[in-house]
Amino acid sequence: MPAKSAAQQKAAGAALSAKRGKTGPSKLKGASRGMYKSMSAKQLDEFASTKRKGKPEHAAKSRSKSASSRSSTRKSPARKKSATRKSSSRRKSSR
Repeated sequence: MPAKSAAQQKAAGAALSAKRGKTGPSKLKGASRGMYKSMSAKQLDEFASTKRKGKPEHAAKSRSKSASSRSSTRKSPARKKSATRKSSSRRKSSR
């Protein structure tokens, strides 16, 4: 299965490097750490060998209908009014 985005391909490359022992697993972050733990070296190789040409940098996230309808009816939380201070000192004129 090929990578869907350039970011996914890069993460797979970092995870594959750690699997092969070229870099330490402690240096992995985010998606590459998850890939390192859950995928085999063969699967990582398939993802990492995907060509980046024509791939978006990040894949678009799919949203379910119920989530999108809920977000439009959601109200924003009430904001606290900040206290404004009035300056009692007046500017002195330089005349």
